[in-house]
Amino acid sequence: MNKKEGNNKRGGSRPNSSRPSSNKPKPAMAKRAQGPKKAKPSTEGAAPKKAAKPVNNIPKPLKSDDIRLNKYISNSGVCSRRDADIYIQSGNVKVNNVVITEMGYKVKPGDVVNFDGAVLTPERKEYIVLNKPKNFTTSNEDDADHRNVLELVRSATRANIQPVGRMDKNTTGLLLFTNDTDMVRKFSLPNQKSTKIYQVSLDRNLKFEDLEKIAGGVTLDGHKLYVDEISYIENEPKTEIGLKLRTPNVKVVRAIFESFKYDVLKIDRVSFAGLTKKNLPRGNWRFLTEQEIINLKNV
Repeated sequence: MNKKEGNNKRGGSRPNSSRPSSNKPKPAMAKRAQGPKKAKPSTEGAAPKKAAKPVNNIPKPLKSDDIRLNKYISNSGVCSRRDADIYIQSGNVKVNNVVITEMGYKVKPGDVVNFDGAVLTPERKEYIVLNKPKNFTTSNEDDADHRNVLELVRSATRANIQPVGRMDKNTTGLLLFTNDTDMVRKFSLPNQKSTKIYQVSLDRNLKFEDLEKIAGGVTLDGHKLYVDEISYIENEPKTEIGLKLRTPNVKVVRAIFESFKYDVLKIDRVSFAGLTKKNLPRGNWRFLTEQEIINLKNV
């Protein structure tokens, strides 16, 4: 647009030079009038843009430490965000000794949050993956014969972490721990989007016809279970089977093969929602990377 306007000015000045001298001041006045009109919008338009940047950026660092009340409660590990909303609505939550029932209320640094009579102290979110060995259980029940998996990760953190899902004493492989109650709930839902891969050892070779039937889906207790993938493991006997599922229930793996009259000798979870056992020996644990945490939240 500026180039065209400039050309119009030059094009207009040439014919004016051939006109009588009495007419010369008119275009000159017009030029003076046009100049300020063009200059004003450009300076006025630029000023707000420059001023708007710092105005928009100022609140961001001030609000970065503010957190929604339901998330604050969830971060403390007492319940999920959804359950926290119920407590808030029922008037069981106070902030600085004032009952808060407003949904979306923001807690500021230094605020004291009282939840159902107890002062909350939110924990930093921790995410740990363990390569679980045999003879450890995820059950909270006292069992003199078997130890709890929490013993294996006790030295990792002081946070109130818990295993995501259940694994029986004979099942080995990847097990995720966290104090992020929202994530625990997410991976406990039956309609899972995340996949888990198991290596299953059977008492005898899996017939190809049975493999094909399992691949087409299995009905257990009147419910159809769909299998993402099943195959023989390369360079292994046909007793070693790879199975990919979305269900969070490990017991289903055993039930699938038992429904075809096979005895399951061993179940090893080699992948969980994109996490693998690479460089993680049996019985060892490690913290998740930031990218792995982001990936789990986006599943």
